This record gives sequence, C-alpha cells and structure tokens, in this order.
Amino acid sequence: MEEIILSKNDELVMRLLHYFITEEGYSPIILHGAQNEIWLENLDSDCKIVRIVSNYIHNDEQLNFDLFKTKQIMKRIKRKTFSFKMNALSIFLNLGENVHLNKFQANDSPVLLAQVEKIEDLEKYDEVKNRFPKIFEEIDFKEKGLELFLKITEDLNKKNQEDTEKMEDVFKMKKPIITYLLIAINMIVFIFEMAYGIDTVAVYGANIADLIRQGEVYRLLTSAFIHAGILHLLCNMYCLYVIGPQLESFFGKFKFLCIYLFSAIAGNLMSMLFTNGASVGASGAIFGLFGAMLYFGYHYRVYLGNVMKSQLIPLILLNLLFGFMVSGIDNAAHIGGLIGGTLITIALGVKYRSSNFEKINGWIITGLFTIFMAYMAFVGM
Repeated sequence: MEEIILSKNDELVMRLLHYFITEEGYSPIILHGAQNEIWLENLDSDCKIVRIVSNYIHNDEQLNFDLFKTKQIMKRIKRKTFSFKMNALSIFLNLGENVHLNKFQANDSPVLLAQVEKIEDLEKYDEVKNRFPKIFEEIDFKEKGLELFLKITEDLNKKNQEDTEKMEDVFKMKKPIITYLLIAINMIVFIFEMAYGIDTVAVYGANIADLIRQGEVYRLLTSAFIHAGILHLLCNMYCLYVIGPQLESFFGKFKFLCIYLFSAIAGNLMSMLFTNGASVGASGAIFGLFGAMLYFGYHYRVYLGNVMKSQLIPLILLNLLFGFMVSGIDNAAHIGGLIGGTLITIALGVKYRSSNFEKINGWIITGLFTIFMAYMAFVGM
C-alpha cells in the first residue's frame, strides 16, 4: 500500500477536528461558499462556534474582511438557533507576515482569534486554555502518517455513528399510549357529562377556588378532565392529538405524563388567583405541553429551529392573545400551565442534552414556583 504523507496543515486540521468533535461534542456546519475553512458548532458550549481556517490571509485588510464575514454568519446562526449569545474561536493556520493579529483582539469582541502553526502555539492564548483545558493532552498523538489518518478517521466515524444513533433514538416515533389514554379519559368523562349533565359533573370536579381552599384539593386535577361543551372538548383533544404523540415520543411515557399532570395543576393554581367561579378544561395541561416542546426545541434547535419560529411560537402567542380578547376563556390557566410545563421539563431533562446541574436547578425552581403558587392560591388571597 502506498504510504500516505500528510502535510503539516492537513495533520493539524485533522488533530483539531478530532479533538473538537470527539472530545468537546462539536458538529460540522455546512456553509455554502465557504472555502478552505471548517465551521463547527456546539450550542451547549461557552464557545459555540469554532472555525479552522487554512486559507492564506496575507494582510490586515483581508483579516478584517474575514472577521466581518464571520460576524455576519454568526448573526444568522444566532437568529436561526434562538441563541442569546454567540461567540466563536477562529483558528488561523496560514497567516502572512503582514497580518497583525493583536490589532483585532478586542476584549468585547465575540470572536477570539488564534494563530496556530503547530499545536504548541495554542498555549499562547489564555482564553483557549481556559475554555478547552484538555486540548493539549488530547490532541497529542503518537501515530504518524497513515496510522494517524486511519486512527482519526475511525474515531470520527465512530463518533458520527454514536450521534446518529442518539438522534434516531430521540426522534424515532414510538406508540403514544399515554396520549391516547388521556384522550380516552377525557372523552369518557364527557360521556358522563352528557348522561348526568355538565353542571352536575362540574359541581363535583370543577376548579372552584373556595371549595379547593376548604380542602377539596383533588379539583386541581379533576377539573382538567371536564369540559364545558363538545366544541371545548374537540378543540383541546385535537391539540392533544397533534402535539401529544411527538412529545410522548421525545420524552417517554412517564415524563410525558408528569409534564401533563403537573401543567394541569399549575394552570389551575394560577386560575385560582385570577378567576372567579368554576373553571374546567385541559387547556392548561396542553399549554404545559407547548412549554415542554419549546424547551425541547431549544435544546434541539439545530433541527427544530425553523419549526419553533414559524409554527410553535406564533401558535402560543395567538392562543394567548385570543384568550385576552375573548371573554369566558381562562387565560390564567393557560399561562400557569405554560410556565409549569416549562419548569417541570427543565427538572425532568431532555435526553442526551440536559446536564445534572440543569436538572437540579430545574427541580429547585419548580419547587419554589409550586410553593409560591400554592401559598398565593391558598393563603395570599
């Protein structure tokens, strides 16, 4: 077999790619028109973008244009991925003698610049060492030439296969048993309403603040399965039928059920603060599912960013606006369910994305929110 000889730059690029992809969880970005540069992204990292630029830049004017182009692309990525802050590390492998990199190293710049001709050059940049403390030990391979090429290629293929399996595990649709069970329970309860009268069933299970404060706490949950009419039922069950199977597939049956039930309770607690009389319906729980989908979509915004921007967010805003404009709609339950669903989802976590730190904070915030809402509903009022 003919021996493969890697150039200095090619070997450096492969080492850097191996580290950022396999050790730091970055993924390549496909940019049309970008030549001699590789873009990597990890939206969960402090440094969300890493650029490896092998293109020759021979003066400050070219570097200034490169920096301008980089910031414009970052703005597009920021809008697409709903990122509040976007920063990048640009690693230049081929700068000319007339380039003065220090002129462009502003403290408030979102782009950190590094000139690297050999691995040891990275040690000159404190920001790189702070953000990627293991880069020096993980990038130092004993293999050379063909052996190095084969090792890096094998590791990258293995990482790509693992990522593909994770995505298939998350996005592969599973049978939505809990969703169908919830729809069936709501329909069975409505049959009882038709048989015995809506008012009769509501008396025993509706969200009536005074009765809840007197000890009938079960109404915080039972009211979410009672509806004020066939149109009310059909609207809520259609929403549950559309969004439920996806969320149940993404989160699993147990987490999905927890999100639904907690959102219903959170919505009814909020309703107790602002609504007089009886309140019924599953809309608080469904708005909680909207909140769960928002949080899930934020973590997988590379895949769902356009769906969130063009469909989910407008749908939530339009429903809330409709609730404010039309009388007889318990918008407080919608808002409470939306908040509760989002918080409990943070606590339960998103598969392969949420860290233990995020989930612990989610449980703390969810607990504080629940205690505060319960105090305001039962004592504060």
